[in-house]
Formats: sequence, structure tokens, C-alpha cells
Amino acid sequence: MKRILVPTDFSSRAENALKVAAQITRKNDSEIHLLHMLEIPSQMNDAITGATPIPEIMLFIQKAKEVMQQTKEKNFLKDITIVDAIKIEKATQGILSYTNDNEIDMIIMGSNGASGLTEFIIGSNTEKVVRLSSVPVMVIKEEITQFEPKNIVFASDFSEEIKKPFQKILNFTNQFQAKLNMVTICSPNSFKTTSLANKLMNNFIQEFNLQNFSTNIYNETTIEKGITNFANEIKADLICLCTHGRTGLSHFFSGSISEDLANHGNKPLIIFKI
Repeated sequence: MKRILVPTDFSSRAENALKVAAQITRKNDSEIHLLHMLEIPSQMNDAITGATPIPEIMLFIQKAKEVMQQTKEKNFLKDITIVDAIKIEKATQGILSYTNDNEIDMIIMGSNGASGLTEFIIGSNTEKVVRLSSVPVMVIKEEITQFEPKNIVFASDFSEEIKKPFQKILNFTNQFQAKLNMVTICSPNSFKTTSLANKLMNNFIQEFNLQNFSTNIYNETTIEKGITNFANEIKADLICLCTHGRTGLSHFFSGSISEDLANHGNKPLIIFKI
């Protein structure tokens, strides 16, 4: 994990993501790529390639450069290698193209999502990046002054296709010497008997060298509520999920969202693509 990308609109939620990235960077001796996207109307964008760029565009670019420099000088980024970039492109496309062009290992993004894991990232640029990114995406909602996850939830159906991204999850977990709490959520729309759920998890973990872990079965009316309630009950610091990029997270979750039960609090979420 040598290159961490933090897209920023210079908002407080983007700064929350940047603070977490800074903490991970110090632990891994990596670098942060700080990216700001200028989504300028198409007619202005066309003018950039002309002989005389219009003053409004130059003003936008200059202001972005000034705020970017101020961001890089924040105390929590002291002594961290920062690579900054300003791109004139649609946010999602720009983030993804920058990720591919610069061999980014992880994206960390802020979100002001509503309650519920799905609303946390669905219907925003963050959801689009999660769905299309080839690298893990971490979503941060609120400020985390000390990102030191020691209790991590991994919710899955533990199918064969999960094995490849699971190794990445293990690598991430080991970096923080955290306990990995693996859980199968049984809901009316995704029901498994206890014996079958245990068999799937036990067969799954045999191929991996697991040290500090637990296997769990949790019953709930929807998968989302099950993940959220289980994470709250064990006081998890982080939730890990795998998803098919082609369908997005809305396919992963079954059932509707209930605000009173799906209160995820401050927990960060990291998504690995299958």
C-alpha cells in the first residue's frame, strides 16, 4: 500500500478522509496523492484548449491551487510525501483515470451519507467510484482522530470468488494486528441453516493462515441490518465488504433500509471488488 489517493473538494468530509489517509501513510511509509477535480461546464472546458483561455477558468484553477497548497501545509500532514494534482474532468472519471495512470493502491473518500450502509455511499460520486474502481475504496463519514482498527468485521457469503479479494483483506488486517470477525448474515432473502453456514466458513478459511479471528452467524431481517447490528454489538472499528463492481452495492444488500436499525455511527467502511 504505497500510494493512497484522496479525492478532495476541500470540504470537512474530505479532510476527514485525508486525516485517516495520513495515519495509514505513517504506518506504511507510503505517500498520499491528493486530487482535486474541477468540473467546469463543457463550453468553458472547450475554451481551455484555445489560444486564449477565458479569465474565469484561470481564476478557478488559481484558486484551487491556493487551497491545495493550504491543505498540504496542515499540521497532520507534516513530513508526509504529498503528490497533488488538479484535473478538469468529471469527478468519477477523473478519479478512476488518475488511479489507473498512477498505480494507486487504495482510494480513501469522505461521505456525508445518511443513515444505513447503502445510503452511506449509494447515489453519489463515492458510490460510482466504489462500483468502478479496480482498487479498494475506503469510505469515511466523520472525523477519526485515531485510526487504529483492532476489531474488524468481514461480512460475506464465503463463496469461492471471495478468496482472491480476501487475501487483500487479510494483508490489510495484519498491518494493524487486528482481530478479523468473519460473519455470515442469514436473512429471509438469504437464508442458510447453521450447519451449512458453518461448513461454508470452515471450508473457506482452511486455505488461509489465520491467527486472530472468529467465525459468526447472525440472523436479521436484511443483510444490511445484520452487518450493522453485528458490528455495533462487537464494537467494531471497521467494516469490510466485497462486491461485484458491475452491480454495485445495491445488489449486495437485500431488503429495505430502516433508519432506526441501520445506524452505522462513525464506523469506516472499506470495499474490495470481487
